[in-house]
Amino acid sequence: MDRTSRPGSEGEHRLQRRLDTVDRADRFYDEQVLDRLNDRMREFVARQEMFFLATADGHGECDSTFRAGPPGFLRVFDDRTLAYPEYRGNGVLASLGNIEENPHLGILMIDFMRDRIGLHINGRARVVADAEMRAAHPGLPVDPVPGRRAVVWVEVTVEEAYIHCAKHIPHLQKVSSQRRHSAPAVGGGAGGSVERERDWGTDDFKRKGGDFFGAAADVREGRREPMTRPEPEPEPQPEPAAGAAGPGTGTVPVRPEAWQREAERVLARARERAPEGAGQPFSGWFG
Repeated sequence: MDRTSRPGSEGEHRLQRRLDTVDRADRFYDEQVLDRLNDRMREFVARQEMFFLATADGHGECDSTFRAGPPGFLRVFDDRTLAYPEYRGNGVLASLGNIEENPHLGILMIDFMRDRIGLHINGRARVVADAEMRAAHPGLPVDPVPGRRAVVWVEVTVEEAYIHCAKHIPHLQKVSSQRRHSAPAVGGGAGGSVERERDWGTDDFKRKGGDFFGAAADVREGRREPMTRPEPEPEPQPEPAAGAAGPGTGTVPVRPEAWQREAERVLARARERAPEGAGQPFSGWFG
């Protein structure tokens, strides 16, 4: 392998040299890392019902999350392009916001139930309106479940695709389609777990999980200050140069003290130019 074009970051390459794993890493790069999706990868993606998503904003601050839908919700268009729908959520838009600042993302799919294997896909993403995506790909299905209808799509250009090994992946069993078991409430009666339908797209606080981790209770009881929305920062504007337009002409310095200095300068010039005895003298805006 050409060492100048090895996959991965310079940071991992430095650690490989430090920990003497370069040869092992090169075998993995050579045998497992592709810059596209081969046929078996495409088949694997097409039957997955969930994946984990990693994004970071323009400052490198990270977010990881989970996406799920019916098999094929992560659409493979060709060996270098795939897309997934963003459904109606909590309105925060953390992942989409990160993509707006930094298009790099990582997707991890793990098959817990059949093959017990994983697939990493790294690439560059862009946010696409639902109408634009359907115009480019007319065959996209329309999901009949309101909570699973796309608001926008994320289109991903594949840069790396590689295996996640099976040795630590647990073997899980899937329950009946569209249903789940919820544990009985604390102090509830006997009878084991209770089945209930999924609540796709709901805004009901309890159906979305309620205050499962006690965050809202912490705020109510004073263990954390409620967050406040910061005031938007004013757009920076250059201060006017000497002789430039002053107050009332649309050019206002950012700082109040600079604005006052400019206003007083304009007033002083006006007094110098005013003819003697010309009416009531102006006493100024600042007394």
